[in-house]
Amino acid sequence: MRYKLLLVLVFFGIQSIVSQELTEQLYETYESYREATLDKRRVKYRQLIPLIEKLKTNPKFEVHKVGQSIEGRDLNLISIGNGPTNVFLWSQMHGNEPTATQAIFDILNFLDAEEFKTEKATILSNLKLHFLPMLNPDGAEVFQRRNALGIDINRDALRLQSPEGQTLKRVRDSLNAAFGFNLHDQSTYYNAERTPKPATISYLATAYNYEKDINEVRANAMKVIVFMNDIIQKYAPGQVGRYSDDFEPRAFGDNIAKWGTSLILIESGGFQNDVEKQGIRKLNYVSILSALYTIANKSYVDIPIDEYEKIPRNNRNLFDLKITNATYRLLGKDYILDLGINRNEVDDETHSNFYYSSFIADQGDLSTYYGYETFDATGYTIVPPKMGSASVSAEKKMADVTESERFLNLGQAYIRTKVIPKEVDYSGVPLHVVSPNYKLQDFRLRPGMNPTFFLEKDGELTHAVINGFLLDLNEPLKSQKFKNALIYR
Repeated sequence: MRYKLLLVLVFFGIQSIVSQELTEQLYETYESYREATLDKRRVKYRQLIPLIEKLKTNPKFEVHKVGQSIEGRDLNLISIGNGPTNVFLWSQMHGNEPTATQAIFDILNFLDAEEFKTEKATILSNLKLHFLPMLNPDGAEVFQRRNALGIDINRDALRLQSPEGQTLKRVRDSLNAAFGFNLHDQSTYYNAERTPKPATISYLATAYNYEKDINEVRANAMKVIVFMNDIIQKYAPGQVGRYSDDFEPRAFGDNIAKWGTSLILIESGGFQNDVEKQGIRKLNYVSILSALYTIANKSYVDIPIDEYEKIPRNNRNLFDLKITNATYRLLGKDYILDLGINRNEVDDETHSNFYYSSFIADQGDLSTYYGYETFDATGYTIVPPKMGSASVSAEKKMADVTESERFLNLGQAYIRTKVIPKEVDYSGVPLHVVSPNYKLQDFRLRPGMNPTFFLEKDGELTHAVINGFLLDLNEPLKSQKFKNALIYR
């Protein structure tokens, strides 16, 4: 008996080493397979069409139209492999959650390439992979969570009101997939429980009942997640979270687990200096392919599910900018405040680009919260912004960073101009541009307001906070992180 156990341990030890080597190779060679045409988060259905049409002519792949969105965009299932085990992966059932859609086409490029023949033979001889990218193309078109009917497809598993939900159910049932990958994005403000680190990737083996029982189907999902967590820890240590497993009877993930598919939810969150989530996209690519490999060779089977519970839970305790211990003077008295600032994305008319409109998310004692960027303002006093006046056109002001430094050093964050072009939505330099009749309101910090003010120390202005971006007035503006200020007409 001991001899058999030793053989098992040796076998799975070897499998672990092989999987680790594969993961490292996948990570190192990623750029060779990255789909370069999908380089921004706001992916549109029209960008997928030429990629799907190309796959239709490739004998390695089967491409079938399996449904249509409300607005008439085709839903395509892309399949590859000849193994007995079906694995079903779908992305972007929420239109503004595109990270995994990009990763799917990276994976398809990998599966089509000549390299990694042995590993791909293992995957494709044991599994048949089915990809349904961009389940909600109508939502993706306008970069919104819901579909054209205005409903959340992920809460349509019971009534099946939407054609997209009907398609997902029909495909799942026809495949009777052993494993399903439900691929999402989550808020960048989630952190790994009680740590300042973002939950860059969060996993969940969805519950299939209120009691959160663990049967073989759910246990298998847990085992694969433990495997994937080990992979991500190498590239984003401490940045994996465990999504809440509260049972939601309307959700597809929970029901698919109930219907017999080991359901693995992957949520792509935030990553430092990765606004377009291209680093997280790479982590999706590496971890999903590695997971497919462990499912194919069944090396996940003996992974203890106790390790799943050790993955930290998700918290939502992150801000884009956290300022601590700032002195705030109100009605003649000084108070010490922490400020939590978030930067809200506002889409342009085409939903292909965005600008930031920031707000104070919270203030007071924020000692249990964290920031992607944190500034200790002990000894600094918050100073209200002042209005300046521009003698030249707004176009020049919005392009002249050097001129901006002069205004900021005078404590001026708002610049009044005679003409603001209609086509301009935001200011490209750290000065809010306002119309001649705009009146600056009395300054009082409160949640919801745009965070624009100065910090003073020893009687000297040292920093400016403009639309939620912290700027050091003693450093050149060109070298600092800044996206935009706002237009007030």
